[in-house]
Amino acid sequence: MRFVDGIREIVDDYDIFLLDMWGLLHDGSNPYQGVLDAIQRIKKDKDKKIIILSNSSKRRDNSERMLTKLGFDLNHFDQIITSGEVTFQMMQSGFANEDDKWSKQLLKRNKNNDKTVFVLGSGDSDVEYCMSSGWTVTDIEQAAFVLARGTFTVCNGDTVVHKIENAEQYEKALDKCLQRAAELQLPMLVANPDKIRPDADRSPMPGEIGDRYQDLVLDQSWIKRIGKPFADVYKSAITVSKDRVCMVGDALETDVAGG
Repeated sequence: MRFVDGIREIVDDYDIFLLDMWGLLHDGSNPYQGVLDAIQRIKKDKDKKIIILSNSSKRRDNSERMLTKLGFDLNHFDQIITSGEVTFQMMQSGFANEDDKWSKQLLKRNKNNDKTVFVLGSGDSDVEYCMSSGWTVTDIEQAAFVLARGTFTVCNGDTVVHKIENAEQYEKALDKCLQRAAELQLPMLVANPDKIRPDADRSPMPGEIGDRYQDLVLDQSWIKRIGKPFADVYKSAITVSKDRVCMVGDALETDVAGG
């Protein structure tokens, strides 16, 4: 293993730098010391491609707003790819480009192309997210699949059980829905594979819901995880030889494994 004192030691060895966001560029409130200068030097002095790869379950524009607020210049980034954006695009296309066991399981539930989804959400525009991608949020009995977007709400389109308002009720509702989803053999789409937050809170993330569902279903292929270290988020990012791509992140299970 080679240890380096700074990215300056390896910058000439690569053409594309794939960068994690939270935990690498900033702590959620402030950019880390030296990061703004390093990004500018990689882009302007070395003319390298810089692509953000974030496991955020929100769309790209949310990350753009956060980066701008923290003082980053969006012109320094060639792409900003979030798990939530990739998930949204897949839902918007009706999973037209998917041809695996997960999509085949979805077709069994969505024979009439009703495009109905049950959401385990973040509490931040979950229904709007689904509706704008062409899907209707409904109860578990009518859903074609389960979208695990967050760990705060259980949402069927009409009613929402929120963890912050009643944590015990939320856990009961979550367990009940996961059990019923498994009985119905619903596929699950996890819009953020992270299992814990990267900050001091360390609260659970959607990846943990995916693991809980995995313990209940007959076939693990019914669970599709979108984000690092899984392949879907890398498809639009890597257009050159992998030997000329460098992944930089702070998490072994996602960033390093994906790299």
